[in-house]
Amino acid sequence: MSKVLVIGAGGVGSVAVHKMAMNPDIFPSITLASRRKFKCDAIAESVKERTGVTIETAEVDADHIDATAALIRSIGATHVVNLALPYQDLTIMEACLSTGAHYLDTANYEPRDEAKFEYHWQWAYQGRFKDAGLMALLGSGFDPGVTSVFTTWLRKHHFDRIDTLDILDCNGGDHGQHFATNFNPEINIREVTAVARHWENGDWVETPPMSVKQQFDFEAVGPKTMYLMYHEEIESLKTHLPEIQRIRFWMTFGEAYITHLTVLQNVGMTRIDPVIYEGREIVPLQFLKAVLPEPSSLGETTKGKTNIGVIATGLGRDGKEKTLYLYNICDHEDAYAETGNQAVSYTTGVPAMIGAAMMVTGTWSGDGVFNMEQMDPDPFMDMLNQHGLPWQVKELDGPLDF
Repeated sequence: MSKVLVIGAGGVGSVAVHKMAMNPDIFPSITLASRRKFKCDAIAESVKERTGVTIETAEVDADHIDATAALIRSIGATHVVNLALPYQDLTIMEACLSTGAHYLDTANYEPRDEAKFEYHWQWAYQGRFKDAGLMALLGSGFDPGVTSVFTTWLRKHHFDRIDTLDILDCNGGDHGQHFATNFNPEINIREVTAVARHWENGDWVETPPMSVKQQFDFEAVGPKTMYLMYHEEIESLKTHLPEIQRIRFWMTFGEAYITHLTVLQNVGMTRIDPVIYEGREIVPLQFLKAVLPEPSSLGETTKGKTNIGVIATGLGRDGKEKTLYLYNICDHEDAYAETGNQAVSYTTGVPAMIGAAMMVTGTWSGDGVFNMEQMDPDPFMDMLNQHGLPWQVKELDGPLDF
């Protein structure tokens, strides 16, 4: 019998265990662990109220390999779903290797002292996981995650070759706060303030953060300004689908968010290097995180929809050039009604559950470290439709004209 340990009690962890509990035939044993057990207990209570299923809870500091390994052993976990911070990816992978547990996460490793998120640290574990007969599945969220599955599904069923790919992430929700982030503030702001990079003609093209923007009319949301950013699935997609000549990632932000962020940058509050305050070191961005609203608290007030998808252009199976747009629309209020969390957490937590289901059932298997686009997209796409993230595809007149 599979036993799943979920590490991380934020909004994504909450969604994932709620959805796992709704599928007890796949997940008969679920344990939720975090540095703060009381958060796990609160989620477990919600799961019990909403589904009637009891999940176990535990306390663990995932910064420490030995403590994490001890917890894995104590519950006999066969699979570890890492929904903690990206800083902890490598320690949790080490704990899995030492205990013989399979591994899954939703975001690639990022060192604490540098805003640089790349896959090479985790890809370096390929040989060790292969030799151990274990599977590590990286990036099973929405982006990264579903966007890669969308791409490989289009490639499998509609294209002989994909030439250009644009990933579009729009959050049209309004949480009523002056300034708040919809997922971990520290990670969100590190991403947004990083140098933008996209892949074009075999090389990286860099632009200053938030310097390239375009308008796009998102279905069910309306016209929004989206900004060119770097995101980790560009690195894995260009590696595993080298035919794609250009890959770009776009994310929408409102004017108020940009204004607040600009001010915070200007006064040094987004710095990740420590400063001395009253005789002790503090990291300004970590302090900012502590005073901003907790993302998991925004579900009750957030209204509106998200629209996330990919636009692919290339040679169609009919021998003609074509452009297809594959996307999902998710409603914040519907997500909250089902799991007590807003749609940004929902669109990441549901794919985490589905990725874990692929592994637990043996639908996806293999020894080593894998990204989402290396797996068969069809069963994952089927489960998206079945578990709250239905998708649709339509043909466009041509690629984005910018």
